[in-house]
Formats: sequence, C-alpha cells, structure tokens
Amino acid sequence: MADAFIDGVEWQTSPAPVPYEEALATMEDRAAAIGAGEAPELVWLLEHPPLYTAGTSADPIELLTPDRFPVYRTGRGGRYTYHGPGQRIGYVLIDLERRGRDIRCFVSALERWLIASLDALGVEARQEPGRIGIWTGHGSSEAKIAAIGVRVRRWVTFHGFSINVDPDLSHFGGIVPCGISDYGVTSLKRLGISAGMEQADAALKANFASFLEQISGSGRLQCKR
Repeated sequence: MADAFIDGVEWQTSPAPVPYEEALATMEDRAAAIGAGEAPELVWLLEHPPLYTAGTSADPIELLTPDRFPVYRTGRGGRYTYHGPGQRIGYVLIDLERRGRDIRCFVSALERWLIASLDALGVEARQEPGRIGIWTGHGSSEAKIAAIGVRVRRWVTFHGFSINVDPDLSHFGGIVPCGISDYGVTSLKRLGISAGMEQADAALKANFASFLEQISGSGRLQCKR
C-alpha cells in the first residue's frame, strides 16, 4: 500500500519483516513494470528476517558461518551482507532511462542521500575512498553504519541500501561484511542515538528531493564534483 508520493515517486513501508524471496520477486515485477511505463518509480522501506545475501563479487571464504542464517545469491553489486530486524532497508527503483543514463551518478547520489539523512539523525557519516558503504567514527571507533548494493536492468535500478538502526550486531559476525575485515559495524543505538524506524524514515523522506535533483537533468553535474 502506498504511503505517499514524493515528486512522482511512490513510497511504501512494510510493517512486518518481508521474506527475501518475496521481496526479490516483488522488485523484479515492479522494475519490469517501471521499464514498460506501467508503474511509477518506487522507494520501498522494509525489514527482513535474519539472512545473508551474496552480491556478484562475493568470495565464499568470507561466509564464516554458512549454516547460521539462510544465504541468498543476488544480482546486486558487492559481496556478503547481513539483513535482519532493526535494520532499515530501502529498495530504490528508479528509471534512469528517463532521468539520465548515469549509474555512477546514481550511486554517488544514493551515498549523499544516506549521509544527509544520517546527519539529520545526529550521525557524522561519510564516504571513504576505496571502501563500500557509509562510515562514521575515527580510529578505533571507525565503523560502517550503512551499506549500499544496487542492480540496474534496462536502466531501471533495484536493490538499494540498508541502515543499521538497532539490529543485533553480533549477526554480522557470520560474514566479512562487504569484504572489509579491518573495521566493525555500528548502529544508531550503539552510537547512543535513540531514533527508531519512524525517525529514520522521516529523515530519508526529508532528503529525498535532493537525491532526485542530483540524478535528474542538470543536477547530475553535482555527481561529478
């Protein structure tokens, strides 16, 4: 059920954890409909039951406990990641055919959107050259707080991002998250921030227009900076 539309993009929020197979099938169908001009673009906010996903660059040696949770092969970029309750997942289905065929710009704008949203929640977040995801802290406290993995088919994006609001961080111990073993993972709760899902969703919605501006028309110039 649609929550709202922001600049022509539909937003949906699922109140209960969605099985991964169901989410993947829904994304596949919606991406095809968007590409055919039969459905609006979509941001889908949800949670999953505990599971691991393997991106196209996943190395089996980085799956440390293969029997801990279900493992799903997926066509998104990246390596292994964890999804589970307490983590806000955003599947972002955008028509780049209409907005401009620039995948690099899309990913850069996605990173900036997450950074701005986390900043609104009180987190100093950033990109780090050579690393995937969104990071916070310095020195021994440096850790990843959000992950990104996207796929593009016929210029329609799907998959998207995850933000650690209050997941069980011990569940990340079954993998080498995104192939990076030198740093840990963190969450809003571990950082002492009391914001929950509703506040995280509100921050994402408040910063969405800037994301769209960056990937559309002349706004793509911002991605080149």
